[in-house]
Amino acid sequence: MKKTFCLDTNVLLYDSESLFAFDDNTVIIPLVVLEELDRKKSIQSEIGRNARQVSRHLDNLRIQGSLSDGVKLRNGGTLKITKRVDVGDKLPEELLDNPVADNIILADTIGLMGSYKNVTLITKDINLRVKCDVLGIPCDDYLKHRVAQDKDMLYRGVRRAQVAQDVISTLYEEKQVAIPADHPDFKGISPNEFVVMKADPSNGSGIARLKNDKLHLLPDFGPIWGVRPRNKEQKFAIDLLFDNSVKLVTLVGPAGTGKTLLAVMAGVQHVLGESSEYAKLVVSRPVQPIGQDLGYLPGTMEEKMAPWTKPILDNLRYMFKSADGRKNSGMLELYFEKGIFEVEAIAYLRGRSISNAFIVIDEAQNLSVHELKTIITRAGEDTKIVLTGDIGQIDNNYVDAVSNGLTYAVEKFKGESISGHITLIKGERSALATLASQIL
Repeated sequence: MKKTFCLDTNVLLYDSESLFAFDDNTVIIPLVVLEELDRKKSIQSEIGRNARQVSRHLDNLRIQGSLSDGVKLRNGGTLKITKRVDVGDKLPEELLDNPVADNIILADTIGLMGSYKNVTLITKDINLRVKCDVLGIPCDDYLKHRVAQDKDMLYRGVRRAQVAQDVISTLYEEKQVAIPADHPDFKGISPNEFVVMKADPSNGSGIARLKNDKLHLLPDFGPIWGVRPRNKEQKFAIDLLFDNSVKLVTLVGPAGTGKTLLAVMAGVQHVLGESSEYAKLVVSRPVQPIGQDLGYLPGTMEEKMAPWTKPILDNLRYMFKSADGRKNSGMLELYFEKGIFEVEAIAYLRGRSISNAFIVIDEAQNLSVHELKTIITRAGEDTKIVLTGDIGQIDNNYVDAVSNGLTYAVEKFKGESISGHITLIKGERSALATLASQIL
């Protein structure tokens, strides 16, 4: 059955290709949406770029035929741009007297329901969806990048299994063991997924990671730059961070679980350690509003990014002061001056090719899927990328816990051998911080 989808402005600003995401159905854009796109097109960010790209799409479609009559899309659907209609008393008085864009779009959708069947308003605006529910207007979120129904269904990077004692014994004796054949606890296991195994009835246990189709025993990790793992999830994270065959590591967890500290510690060791696997450490965080132009802020790039990268710099200073005097804190500034440590704005990563580098992107939950793709595709030869974030603290109005760039990367890369993920659980910052995250 054919459907009709009316698109809100925020859908187009979130994904410039959303015009083509509704199969062979009819896509309608109210004229007021074009006005909103026009106001956003000069913004130097992902939002502005999407506004400009949508305008280019519409201009190309205009050449093919009348947008008001309907133009065929490449996926077999039809696109129409509609004018404002008079819906009389079908809108409450408080909305009729307030002709903002959202209320005009509501009126247009009501008008469409009188001319088309199966009309649904697609919007990422939660309040607008609530208004639709009150008014009896079918509505939905834009679900193209939604990777799960809710965050409890997301991949966590670890599973538990009950195994025979001989599996545990072999794991410790040979440092690796084959996956038990036809064992239900290992069904659908992903590359680089961790397994906490317990033997019944002897109560033996072992922790391993799936690598090259075998379960490998986790090594013991001592302190590195004054940092040592305090729980098994942190051990899992360190195992991934120090495996150079894993080029993309994603660490998710609430505040205080150590994800940023572990990522930065690994980067410093990879760059300054005896083996020096990478030439430089590149760190960044999304700027809110995401990708805003930093040119109006005073100072160098490092000074402009300082408000957003301060948590990373705090971790660096902590490590340099805690590493048993191996490096004093005054060396930190020298590494930045020499370009061994680099702070980069995500807005300026587009177009770069970063080779032989260890890249840490903190607060990656605030990235859209398109911004995340821009970052990962910047990776050149011999580059490792670590994404960290807390999907419970999202400041980007266009994404949520199951549609942000970090979550999308976790789910899309979980079947690839060059990526690994772990969800950290236990807070280790301090007893006060852990308690606050639980009760406040």
